Amino acid sequence: MRLILFAWLFTSTFAFGQTTGKFTISGYIKDASNGEALIGATVYVTETQGGGVTNEYGFYSITLPAATYTLHYSYLGYLPVTKSVQLDKSNRIDIELSGEAEQLQEVVIQAELEQANLQNLEMSTNKLDIKTIQRIPAFLGEADVIKSLQLLPGVSTVGEGASGFNVRGGSVGQNLILLDEAPVYNSSHLLGFFSVFNPDAVKDVKLYKGGIPARYGGRLASLLDVRMKEGNSKTWEVTGGIGTIFSRIAVEAPIIKDKMSFIVAARRSYIDVLARPFAPILQNGGALNFYDGTLKVNYNINSKNRVYLSGYFGRDNFKFDRNQGFSWGNATASLRWNHIFSDRLFSNFTALYSDYDYSLQFGRSDDDSFKWNSLISNYIFKPQFTYFLNNNNEVNFGAELIYYNFEPANAVGVSKGQRTDVSLDRKYNLETAVYLSNSQKISKAFTIDYGLRYSFFNAYGPGKAYTYNDTVPGLRRSKVTERVYKSGEVIANYGNFEPRLSFKVQVNPTSSVKGSYNRTAQYLHLISNTTASNPLDVWNPSSNNIKPQLGDQYTLGFFKDIGKSRAYELSVEGYWKTTQNQIDYIDGADLLINEFLEGDLLSGEGRAYGLETYFQKKTGRFTGWVSYTLARTELKVNGINQGDWYRTRFDQTHNLKIAAFYDISKRWSFSANFVYTSGTPTTFPTSRYISQGLLIPYNGNDSRNNVILPDYHRLDVSFRLDGKKEKRGKVRKNSDYWVFGVYNLYGRQNPFSIYFSQADQRVNPGQPISSEATQLSIIGTVVPSISYNFKF
Repeated sequence: MRLILFAWLFTSTFAFGQTTGKFTISGYIKDASNGEALIGATVYVTETQGGGVTNEYGFYSITLPAATYTLHYSYLGYLPVTKSVQLDKSNRIDIELSGEAEQLQEVVIQAELEQANLQNLEMSTNKLDIKTIQRIPAFLGEADVIKSLQLLPGVSTVGEGASGFNVRGGSVGQNLILLDEAPVYNSSHLLGFFSVFNPDAVKDVKLYKGGIPARYGGRLASLLDVRMKEGNSKTWEVTGGIGTIFSRIAVEAPIIKDKMSFIVAARRSYIDVLARPFAPILQNGGALNFYDGTLKVNYNINSKNRVYLSGYFGRDNFKFDRNQGFSWGNATASLRWNHIFSDRLFSNFTALYSDYDYSLQFGRSDDDSFKWNSLISNYIFKPQFTYFLNNNNEVNFGAELIYYNFEPANAVGVSKGQRTDVSLDRKYNLETAVYLSNSQKISKAFTIDYGLRYSFFNAYGPGKAYTYNDTVPGLRRSKVTERVYKSGEVIANYGNFEPRLSFKVQVNPTSSVKGSYNRTAQYLHLISNTTASNPLDVWNPSSNNIKPQLGDQYTLGFFKDIGKSRAYELSVEGYWKTTQNQIDYIDGADLLINEFLEGDLLSGEGRAYGLETYFQKKTGRFTGWVSYTLARTELKVNGINQGDWYRTRFDQTHNLKIAAFYDISKRWSFSANFVYTSGTPTTFPTSRYISQGLLIPYNGNDSRNNVILPDYHRLDVSFRLDGKKEKRGKVRKNSDYWVFGVYNLYGRQNPFSIYFSQADQRVNPGQPISSEATQLSIIGTVVPSISYNFKF
């Protein structure tokens, strides 16, 4: 049945593919200064009033009848190129676009605005270029990919010190984060204050909140696709910066000019080094730091073959002394081969490795200690194909194979020299998927993208599987049976069809309406009951007791360009999302090193809905955007909150973000961002009782997230001073700039949580026991910063 459905979709697509008497123009579009492929560059054909855009590798293909055509190649921030082509045979045309001269920048941008958000098919998608990210005021003056995304509609976080980000009501574990296509399981450094992405090595950042293409799967909420630079293929280039808390450097250069290049980048924080003379804990082997390194090499073998090899390694250390503390980090490797079978068939074959591990140890001697290591590693292979059938149809098809190796706990405790092993068995899983989609232009006004993905998940032995008893919902379930599986024996398996559909109606040259539907399946579950950045989060695969999460999202949006030069952009999107098999926990759940963890888990349904508004000014000395999201996110789990709907911990009713940039002069510029969000829900006790002089809080009605924390708001500002362009009458080859910033300008003490405590002093019998509520603010003061950045 699956093969029949795919065959039907494939053959019906090709029914539109008659290309008799037509020829193809194809090639790559790159940056003339460094040879980097330009993702999403536009090729416009004057005579047909149509064209195409480049893919993730800068490749394009357009098929037209024999004739003479005028082609316009353009990309925002670059000077356009126009070529006249006599098309009597298929041609390969590679184009290099040059960055705009400073004095022409504003005029050219106004004339060449792509109106991409208005005219292309994608919706619920945000793209931030690295130049914008570097201008946004940031904590301690360090440009950050994840923090920048949180200024966009539909993206939120519960506060400083929270790991990751939340998208349209999804949890942190429901975001698929890819670095050069390799999954990243923990995107945070330094307990959530920085992301793992070095901005000097990043070329492109794209966030899908809905309308996710069929080639992607595995998470319910969003896809964050981060692409690394390929390395300057023209000349040597060094970039870097010295900041308040860490420094960074990146080196890129050609190995063979215009054919082979590399980039290597590194960062290291040094707050523990600076504080060591004043902090005794750091003088005894304590540490609080992170570091990461990025490497990428690419080789253009010939006009039809190109290979890329990239890798990332990062680590955080949080140690109380030489023998006690935490350590965690990510490692990824990507090997990709681009092959052009023909001028209309582009392929990419990718082999990936990804690893996330953490360790915890405490104890002052080998005779009294505890050590715990955990990891999740992946081996992935993806063949992907794009067939440019004709100007009206672009077909994508391929497959994905992921092998998972989970080590929940390799844990050993030693007490008075006696060793106790409390390790948990490894888990082995295989996830496979195939997909087929077609982007089809029905008419000048109507475009549709339809596709189907089928995913299949297997849990394998060796290992043990348990069944649990049925009990009162909300109480811990006990093990009933146990079965041991041999290596390769199937413990459980699941399969899911994941249809995808998007459409665009071009109402007029300045307005469009878009809609989408997508179903996604997620076979991995992040087991965490805290929003704080915690390296001890546990990933658990679907099993005989845990079903895969399923999500259905419907979106509808209106997009409008405003003004004679279309310098303003307005978009309004509404979404409705339902989810199945959502994980939550019984009260008092034991989530760490628990062989019977699945007996503490509960499953239910979820819903999220909202309205996102985005208004942007794109040109001129003053630019920026305003985003506002009105939303609600709820769960319904039998055994929690008396079986009624309750708000999730990361639910925010109102979310307002303002980002503004102003060029004061040729050298000075000013940036500011303001954030206001409703408080997030949390659970407070509804009553209390006293036992032996101790006050015990108690939730008498089994409510969950029954109180809303105070609202969050914050203002950040920064000034940027660019170095002089000339020195002694000559143009400088190098460039540099200073950033002076203030985070939390008016010192707002935003609440991260509120907890209750009992007074320390004892009271006489019969006297009331006093207690107090304490508000915890992660950053409750003004944080100034200064950083120096350079490029030569």
